[in-house]
This record gives sequence, structure tokens and C-alpha cells, in this order.
Amino acid sequence: MIHFDNFSAAYPSASQPVLQRVNLHIQAGAFALVVGPSGSGKSTLLRSINGLVPYFTGGLISGHVRVAGYDPITLGPQQMSAHVGFVFQDPDAQFVMDRVEDEIAFTLENAALPRTEMRVRLEESLDLLELAALRRRRLDTLSGGQKQRVAIASALALRPRVLVLDEPTSQLDPKSAEDVLHALLRLNHDLGLTVVLSEHRLERVATFADQVILLSENRSAPISGEPRELLATAALAPPVVRLARHFGWMPTPLSVKEGRAHAARMPHTNQRQRPLAHPGVTLLEIRGVDAGYENMRALQDASLQLRRGEIVVALGRNGSGKSTLLKSIIGLVRPTRGHIFFNSREITAAPVAEIAQHIAYVPQDPNTLLFADSVEEELRITLHNHNMPESSAHIAETLAAFGLSALAHAYPRDLSAGERQRVALAALCVTQPQVLLLDEPTHGLDYAAKANLVRLLLRWRDDGASVLLVTHDVEFAAALADRAILMSEGRILSDGPPSSLLAHSPLFATQTARLFPDSGWLTAEDAIGNAAP
Repeated sequence: MIHFDNFSAAYPSASQPVLQRVNLHIQAGAFALVVGPSGSGKSTLLRSINGLVPYFTGGLISGHVRVAGYDPITLGPQQMSAHVGFVFQDPDAQFVMDRVEDEIAFTLENAALPRTEMRVRLEESLDLLELAALRRRRLDTLSGGQKQRVAIASALALRPRVLVLDEPTSQLDPKSAEDVLHALLRLNHDLGLTVVLSEHRLERVATFADQVILLSENRSAPISGEPRELLATAALAPPVVRLARHFGWMPTPLSVKEGRAHAARMPHTNQRQRPLAHPGVTLLEIRGVDAGYENMRALQDASLQLRRGEIVVALGRNGSGKSTLLKSIIGLVRPTRGHIFFNSREITAAPVAEIAQHIAYVPQDPNTLLFADSVEEELRITLHNHNMPESSAHIAETLAAFGLSALAHAYPRDLSAGERQRVALAALCVTQPQVLLLDEPTHGLDYAAKANLVRLLLRWRDDGASVLLVTHDVEFAAALADRAILMSEGRILSDGPPSSLLAHSPLFATQTARLFPDSGWLTAEDAIGNAAP
């Protein structure tokens, strides 16, 4: 179905190709998972399948690609759309209409299909993704998972033989991600649709794939194989696989269900929870805050305290008010009721620029923070705007902390999604703020980059900084949270130790907590460090 023959791709002004001599075959009807470190070329590989590379990126191409016998490099994405559906990371970025059925119909209108045929395919797409009940809903009222299903339905309206998705669950809560993946699995099984997707959170998708394609950051040839065999030795692996390697579980389990039999045979004589930090005085306080957009109330009577030297993680379904909580603190959304205090001084109505002198905010989309011509310059501009010394040594140290030293002179917007995320984090953290607000900071980050971010945040916490972060990545939350809050419909429903949510919740429990219930272990490292010999 999909053949790469000695394929290489290099972007304009790049010092080396992002993909080199790729030889790869994906069979018809496969569910193929593309994995690899940030910047290893996953998005480039995917976009080569429908001609987005090189038509919308430019650059140099060598070798050949064939998809169902067609050449995407010759035909381009417009003609390839009849054969390959493509879904981007952010569904909002590809929407052009206001309502669900209008968005799907727009794809068909562009293909100049007869009106009768359009009606048939519209109903077909709505039914395939279980969207009929939402057909007249405005897109801006949908949850993240519902939006992603609309994007998939639009891509499938032309009845392509291949569906390509670039990190389709990266911005979804666990339940929404599960819904989207099950929809893809049904399309793959029932219709024989060839599915090719990239994903960093392998714990979500490893069990769905029948082929894994592993890319490396050193641009060596991709490795393709059966998931269980390849992930058993790959550097990138979900927690259950890391546990299997350490404890010698065979065959290697890919899911919690497969791992439970092994875990049940392990004695739990040394059960204990990780020690929590000992935070200081309250640094940030939210009291009874209501906030929203136009006629929609996104926060309702939200109250929260963030103490010095503490990391608080906010969890909840898409649309529960987590991002609005952060925006109300930094002043991008003004509360209609309630008060916000920093260091006992009210900042509810303070200018954003004044609040930003003490509180750093990193939004979900890192592109909104990137303006300079180089990564290093992004950090210099931030220091300049805060009237701080532009120390080359401090900038170099910050770049090294985020694994960006080799990219210091790169143009930020030419980087991968994960690399841009790290640049945005580094640009704000170079000022060493007292409070750090992070909205989905692991978006686009591989396991190694996330582990590095955990170490960095814990070090800042120990130095007295405070962190409030929003995430759908429960494994990341478990690795660093001192407290976890659960939000729903704009309200903070619970606030307590991370084990109260991440160990027992059917929706938010980690893989390790599911494998070892009542052990107090949340991460693979907890189990490895505390399991009885």
C-alpha cells in the first residue's frame, strides 16, 4: 500500500536531511504507529504520504514514495486527498466552517461532487464517527475528542484508502483519547482502512498497532516491526514495558491487562508512597473566582492555594476549565467574580505585563511565544523585556537544561512541535519566575524530554519556585505532583495528594497504579525502587 524507496527529505536552509534513505513498506489494512524522539522526522514522514512535503514545506526530495500506486510527490496533496486523508495535531487548525455537518460538506464541495453523492457521503461520515447527534452543533462548543472525530470524518468523506494522523490524542483527556482510538480501530477492522499515526504517549496506543515504525534522532534508517518485539528493546517505551524489562516479565506485556498476571506474582512487602515536598507560605491564592467567555461560564467558584516550593497538577476532561484557570491568573481572562492574590497582594485586575514580571505562563500553543530569528535570541528578548541582564552564560545554561544547545542558532518556527515547546519553556523560564503556569507542557515531547522536564521542575521546586500545570498526561503528572486537583464544569471538585486521584480513579490512574493497586506506587520508578526483592 505505502512504499518508501531510498527516500530522503531536507528542508530549506537545513544543514542535514530530516529523513535519510528511508526504505519502508506499510501493508494495506495495517494500523501503523510511527514513534521516535522529538525532531526525528515523524511529521515529515507522515506528510510525505500525501504530498504536503514538499508542496507546502519546500526543500529537497530524493528517492520515491508510492501510495496505492500513486506518486504523492508528483500529484501533490490536492489530488492525493482522494486517496489519503490527513488529520493534524490540532483539529481547530484545519476547520474552516462553523458547524459539524458544514465542515464535512465543505470537503465534498471542494471535490465538486454531485449534490446527491454529497448527501450520501455526509451521512456516511457522520455515522462512521458517531456524529449524527452533533451534526448541527457549532464546532466551538465541542469537546476536544468530538472535534478530533469531526476532523477524521472530514478526512474520510472522500473515501480515502489511507488515513494519516499526526499525534491525534496529544491534546485529549484519557477518555476522549480512548474514544478516538477506538473509532480508528473500528474503521481499520471494519472497513480495512490503512491507518498511519504518530504518537508520543505509547501507553495510549501501543496495543492498537500491528506495526511500529521507529525513527531515531541520528537520522539512521527507520526500524519497522511487530510492536511487542520492537518495543521490548526500544529506548522509547511505556511504563508497563519498562517494568517488564526490569522484572524480566516474558512475553513483554503491552497493556495493563497483559501485565497484571506478572504483577500479581510479585510480593508487596515494601509498600510506601514517595515523600512529598514541604512547601512554605502561600504564594498564589484564588478565592471564589468565576470567569468565562461571552455567555459561557468556564470557571465557577474556583478557589485554590499554591504555596512556595510546591507543584500542583490540574486534571480533568477537555472543557473542564483548566486552561481558563491559568488564563484568569495571568490576566488574559478577567474574573467576573472573586479575587486573585500574589504574595498577599491582589492582582485580579492588574495589567498582564505587571503580573508577568513574577508569574510566567506557557500556553498550549508555543508558537504564540516565538518571535525571534533564533532560539538563543528568544531567551535574550525575554530577559530584555524583564529588564534583566542578558548573561550569555545564563542563557547557555538554560538552553542546556532544555536540551537546546545544538539548536541555539536555529529558527524556532522551523523546529518540530516538541522542540518548539521546549524553546517556549526555556524562553520564559530563563527569568527564573517565582510562579510557573504550564498548559499542556508535554505536548510534542518524547519520554526522554519529559523526564528531563520533570527533573528541571523538581529542581526549581526545591529551590522555592511554585508550579501550577495543566495536563492530560497522567504519567507525567504522577512523576512530579505534590498535589492534584480535579476539575469538572468549571469547578474544582477535589484537591489532595496525587495518590487520591492518580492511584484509584478509573479515568486518571497510571499504568503502575493499575498494575499494583493499594501499593502507593504511581510510576514505574516507584515500583522499581520499592518492590521487594
